[in-house]
Amino acid sequence: MQIDFASKKVAKLCNSQKEMRARLGPRDAKRLAQRLAEFRAAATLGEMRRLPGARCHELTADRRGQLAVDLVHPKRLVFEPDHDPVPTKPDGGLDWNAVTQIVIVEMVDYH
Repeated sequence: MQIDFASKKVAKLCNSQKEMRARLGPRDAKRLAQRLAEFRAAATLGEMRRLPGARCHELTADRRGQLAVDLVHPKRLVFEPDHDPVPTKPDGGLDWNAVTQIVIVEMVDYH
């Protein structure tokens, strides 16, 4: 899957192991690196949905259109499909198997 970043700050964090460890600590940095590797290895978002530890899920309310995967509780990696238009199924729901590009927005505890 192709990954882009919503800001230079997020890109710097996600593209540097040193930056990850410095800003997140070793445990959180390891999990972030794992999730990024899983995204890169997946052909579509549908594959991420099948990883039980990632718990890839759509968000609701003011975060509608965004998705998240678990990092170290309670943090989540928030992202959006990077397609125009976003692939949908006939019922209007997200077509997970057609999403091949994402934009990582942030790492956050949104609870």
